[in-house]
Amino acid sequence: MHEKLQALQDFATKIWKDSVIVSIELYKIIIPVTIIVKVLQEIGGIKYIAAALAPVMQIVGLPGSMGFVWATTMLTNLYAGMVAFTLLAPGLNLTAAQVTVLTSMMLIAHSLPVEVGITKKSGVRIRVIGTLRLLCAFLYGWLLNQIYLLLNWNQTPNKLAWIPEVKSPSLLLWGIGEIKKLIIIFFIIVALHLLLEVFNKIGVTDMIIKILRPILHFLKISETTMTMVLVGMVVGLAYGGGLIIKEAKLGTIDKKDIFSALVLLSLCHSLIEDTLLMVVLGGQLSGLLWGRMLFAFILVYFTVRLVEHVPSTYFDSFLFKPVKPIPQPANSK
Repeated sequence: MHEKLQALQDFATKIWKDSVIVSIELYKIIIPVTIIVKVLQEIGGIKYIAAALAPVMQIVGLPGSMGFVWATTMLTNLYAGMVAFTLLAPGLNLTAAQVTVLTSMMLIAHSLPVEVGITKKSGVRIRVIGTLRLLCAFLYGWLLNQIYLLLNWNQTPNKLAWIPEVKSPSLLLWGIGEIKKLIIIFFIIVALHLLLEVFNKIGVTDMIIKILRPILHFLKISETTMTMVLVGMVVGLAYGGGLIIKEAKLGTIDKKDIFSALVLLSLCHSLIEDTLLMVVLGGQLSGLLWGRMLFAFILVYFTVRLVEHVPSTYFDSFLFKPVKPIPQPANSK
């Protein structure tokens, strides 16, 4: 009995410590973003940003101000984008379809400085993967909006499940409200860590991997990268990409296999955690998960087959910069 209580205590301590570490790192980004958004709101800067981004966002059926949310997400991370959303969305009367379009675009193109940097270390050129993620996010947003309009899906008003609208008449009350939001973010992180651990314990993660494996076979994702791709799709690009970086430096994976694997991971990773975050904002699984996976799989299906026929000289010049392998020590006799 004592051992079980000790194990439970260790489990809870691990969840708490991991959540504190992640939250501190996120607060370093979220707090400045919150202040910037507030300043822009006070001086009317949001209107100018919205006006500049309106033509692009209107194509996907969104108000121009949501372009600021997407830009914040691309330059920082999903959490900062969530904060920007909760500051700007109230009063816009967004539908569930619109929120799903926006959050789906956020899932495809977010944390670009960090995640594009990860793919670069494996050899994929920044201009290629960065442009691909931006174009695919925009294209998927447009397609999803057209489908929702055509079928009249999710046209009901969005219900923000994370933070209710609070109008603060003073900077003091505004500050108190933002502190409350940071606390809520922390407990969201705790809940996500707990959920992911539970999924690992009860076999949900393994089940997802088993489901995805035959699909990756069909897409012609090579066996040498498949395990790493599965890890990245379920857990996150940093994990799967990190494993690919290691193998790329060892020179054990073909460069075209690396390219195909990272294209898939760039469009479709962290299927559990990131998807749940966007559900909190009101996004629907039809677009966040099922549609996004189908879109990514179709794109990768054709990408793999196209890359197979690209001459190595062209591939190295425009798409990929081979990583210099780590010298391996000669086996002593």
